[in-house]
Amino acid sequence: MAQKVKITFVIPARLQDEFKSKVVKDGYESKGKSQWVTEAIEELLGTQSFPDLVKLNDVMKGFEKLESVVISKELKTQLDQAIINIRKMYPDIEGVQSRILRTAIMQRILRF
Repeated sequence: MAQKVKITFVIPARLQDEFKSKVVKDGYESKGKSQWVTEAIEELLGTQSFPDLVKLNDVMKGFEKLESVVISKELKTQLDQAIINIRKMYPDIEGVQSRILRTAIMQRILRF
């Protein structure tokens, strides 16, 4: 089995509720949340404009909920590279990893 990494991020309560119901609606059981988020991250990182989408996510407020997912070590490496790329474009951005995850979740909810 591939090595896994647990990542934790903050998310607004409303988005967390939408996210959890979407995971179930999409046919992923409760343990499938990490798989759903993995696919969302991969889709986002595959988008040419993902740094801009992450920057737009800047307006989100109220990060009162903690959420954790388990992703592959390979995806974590891609995520780390994406963080570096975003920081180069937008040096003033804070909490880039959480932003990427929130953006990925939002984009997947909006797309389907």
